[in-house]
Amino acid sequence: MSGYQLSRRTMLRGIGVSIALPWMESLRVWGDEISTRNKASQAPTRMAILFAGCGFHKHEWWAKGEGKSMKLGKVLEPLNEFRENMVFIRGLYNAEALKGNIHSSQTGNLLSGAPLASGGTIRSGTSVDQLIAQRVGHQTKVPSLVLGCEKANPSVHKNYSMLYSSHISWSSPTTPTPLEVYPALAFDQLFKDRAQRGDKSVLDAVLEDAHDFRRGISRRDQQKLDEYLNSVREVEKRIENAGQRGELQGWRPSLTKPNIPRPKDGYPQDIVEHMRLMSDILVLAFQTDTTRVCTLKLNNDHGTLRFPHLGVDYMIHHLLSHSDSKDWLKVNRFFLEQVAYIARRMDSIQEGERTLLDNSMLMLCSSMIHGNHDANQLPVVMLGGGGGRIKGGQNLDYLGKADRQMCRLYLSMMDKMDVRPETFGDATMPLEEV
Repeated sequence: MSGYQLSRRTMLRGIGVSIALPWMESLRVWGDEISTRNKASQAPTRMAILFAGCGFHKHEWWAKGEGKSMKLGKVLEPLNEFRENMVFIRGLYNAEALKGNIHSSQTGNLLSGAPLASGGTIRSGTSVDQLIAQRVGHQTKVPSLVLGCEKANPSVHKNYSMLYSSHISWSSPTTPTPLEVYPALAFDQLFKDRAQRGDKSVLDAVLEDAHDFRRGISRRDQQKLDEYLNSVREVEKRIENAGQRGELQGWRPSLTKPNIPRPKDGYPQDIVEHMRLMSDILVLAFQTDTTRVCTLKLNNDHGTLRFPHLGVDYMIHHLLSHSDSKDWLKVNRFFLEQVAYIARRMDSIQEGERTLLDNSMLMLCSSMIHGNHDANQLPVVMLGGGGGRIKGGQNLDYLGKADRQMCRLYLSMMDKMDVRPETFGDATMPLEEV
C-alpha cells in the first residue's frame, strides 16, 4: 500500500459512489508532474461568485482605508476578520443593465455584460463562470456547481422575463444554467454517480476503500482524512433533516399544512439551514477539487424570501429593500455572515503553505448598489488570494473614471483561472489592480 499512486482524479470509490480527496502533504492529489516522491503538488485556483439580490443598505455599504486599518460599514462588519484578505471595489457597472431599470434587466447580464432581449424573447450572454467552466471544467468531476437558495421565477415583469432575475449563471446566451436549490441533489452531484440508486450513505459506500487508503498515508494525513470524512457525514445528516422545520419564507401558501405526503428529499424551509448547507457543499466541492467554479445565488433579485429568525417576517425581501430600516440592515448582515462563514471554513483548510481561501477567489456582488434600482455602480467585495495572485487589503474606487466596466473585473478573474480571452462583454482589458 505504500506505493499508492494518486492522479488528478483520485477518489475513494464504492458502488455508484466516488469521493474526491482533499489536499494531503504525503501524496499527490492534483496530479502535477513532480520529481520528489511523496511531495505534494500545488493546489489549483478556484472561483466562487455569491449573489444577493436587491443591493444593500444605502448608508452602510462602504469601506474606508486599507489593510488591517480598513473601516467597514455595518453591512460589511461580518467580514472584519478578513480585511487583509479583502478587495473592496466601488464604481464598476454594466452599461447594458441601465436600459431597462428593473430587477430582471439588471440581473440577467450581471456576469456577462451582454445586451438583454425583452418582449417574450430570452437572450443574454454566456456568464463568466460558465466561460471558465467550458475552458477548464474537463479537469474536474463537475465542470461547475450552480447553487441557489430560492427557486427560479418563470413569470414576466415589465416586458422582461423574470428568469433573468432568477439566474446569474448562463451556459449560452439563451440558456440559463440549471440551478440546484435542493441540498441533497447538490450533494449527489459531488459524490454520487448516476448509476447509483437507493438511499445508501455516501460514506458507508466507500468505507472499505477508505480503510485501505488510510494505511498508506502519514499520521497527519490520517487525521485530515478523518476530519474530512466526518464533515461529509455531518452534511449528510443535516440534509436528512432539511425540510422538516416549519418556518416558511416568501409567498404564503393557502394551506397551513401539507395535503400530500412530504417528499423524502424536501426543499428546506429554514433559510438559515438552507444557506449553511449550500455553503458547506461549496466548500466541500472546492476542498476535494470536485469543481473549481461555483456560483451561489443566496436569493433572487425581486425575491420573496422572509427571515423569521431575524424577526423580519412581515415583508418579503424585495419590498424590504426599498427601505433603509434596521430590519433591512439585519437582512444584509445575515447575507454577509454567509460570506464570512464560507471564508472562515476555507481559511481553516490547509493546502501546503497556503489555505483553501488563499487558493481561491470568493466574490460577493449584487445587481444594484441600493434597493432603489441604482445600477450606476455595483457592490463588489472579494476575499481570497487567487492562488497568490491577488493582493488583499485593497480599497479600489473607479467611480467617475473611464473604463469602469464590471467585465474588466471578470477578465482579471479569468486570468487567475488561466483563461484569457481578448475581450469579454464590453471590456477589452482587465483591471490591473486585481
